[in-house]
Amino acid sequence: MKYLLTPLLFFASLFWTFAQTPEEQLLQLDLGWEKAVLNSDVDFLENLLADEFVWVHNHASLIDGKEQAIGRAKRIQAGQANDTRNRTSRDQQVVILGETGVVSGFTVVDRGPSPTTYHFMRTYSRIDGKWKLLGNHTMAIPEEELK
Repeated sequence: MKYLLTPLLFFASLFWTFAQTPEEQLLQLDLGWEKAVLNSDVDFLENLLADEFVWVHNHASLIDGKEQAIGRAKRIQAGQANDTRNRTSRDQQVVILGETGVVSGFTVVDRGPSPTTYHFMRTYSRIDGKWKLLGNHTMAIPEEELK
């Protein structure tokens, strides 16, 4: 029975992937980005980020490329302090035009003492059938704007 269940689960996961629309697939990949950033998942980031990746942080206070983003994750994995407790996305919208996809929405980042809400816009490009994250722009939303 065990040997029958494994292939069955494999084919069910393939069916689920093919049953999803491209927008749903991109949204799931984007949620994977959030999880990878939270957990400093170097392998996921290395596979997801395009070589030309650019991350413009809040009000351009910091601008990272692929090397800097992965380097930060590696340092955290090696023991550098990381005060991020949680990242939760909401109100995501996905637009795909040809081989380009844009995911935008809000991410609530909990670093204590109170969470910060960011608006994000991430641009993906499909290269050889695989989505790569090309650009990420985040901007903190002032608390008074959230009320």
